[in-house]
Amino acid sequence: MKGIILAGGSGTRLRPLTGTISKQLLPVYDKPMIYYPLSVLMLAGVRDILIISARDHVDMFRSMLGDGSRLGLELSYAAQDEPRGIAEAFLIGQEHIGDSPVALILGDNVFHGPGFSSLIHQAAARLDGCELFGYPVKDPQRYGVGEVDAEGRLVSLVEKPVKPRSNLAVTGLYLYDNDVVDIARGLAPSARGELEITDVNRAYLAAGRARLTALGRGFAWLDMGTHDSLLQAGQYVQLLEQRQGERIACVEEIALRMGFIGPEQCHALGRELGDSGYGRYVQETARRTPARAPESAVGSTAA
Repeated sequence: MKGIILAGGSGTRLRPLTGTISKQLLPVYDKPMIYYPLSVLMLAGVRDILIISARDHVDMFRSMLGDGSRLGLELSYAAQDEPRGIAEAFLIGQEHIGDSPVALILGDNVFHGPGFSSLIHQAAARLDGCELFGYPVKDPQRYGVGEVDAEGRLVSLVEKPVKPRSNLAVTGLYLYDNDVVDIARGLAPSARGELEITDVNRAYLAAGRARLTALGRGFAWLDMGTHDSLLQAGQYVQLLEQRQGERIACVEEIALRMGFIGPEQCHALGRELGDSGYGRYVQETARRTPARAPESAVGSTAA
């Protein structure tokens, strides 16, 4: 499976913070925002990842993450000249996707919960069309809302419903088979001139090939699109890390536990981070954790 992180957009709701920098490079407590969606794809076992950003920001991401080899990944980059909808990612990334299925995640989403890696692996293993992830919210009128049957098949999908038929908001993590490229290519732009991801999902729904997994009690899904939500996400990460003594979305640790790199490489990455709390954590993790194969690491580290 190939991966795409959509880190485009102009971040207008976060200005002036985003006057000269991509939103996805802003700090969320102790690490850049981009680490959080990257960690989700890594936990899913996805190692070949395309990062799509505004043209002015591509070199910023490349400078931070390089080609990914230090983490046992293959990272590539592409520009989105202007925001034209989430589904445009499949057209920009069609060469990257090739004949493979694809996992798409929005660059400003945080997912965290027990056994999340196992959950994604299970969804990918049964993929036959599209797999969405729903999160229960108290105000579903503000979201795209999915309704499922007893087997988890999607039976309805409505954007900002006046009378919601469920409380499951569709999150910014999507798994698709290779048909998604042709589906996206055949979409008509919305009134806003965008290729809507909801239209992609409705195409799979109409074909009876859409599922939705509910992220239940114990999970957190955060969308960092405003000043308040960005601050809240940082506070959430700070609270859990300080209480539990473990890092959320520590990509070096995940690379080690997934078997993408070995302890020596992990320790070297920690040394390069200097005498920061994050760097010391990475080094200590390398010292006390032997490398494990991806199969044994599934579910071991939450995003």
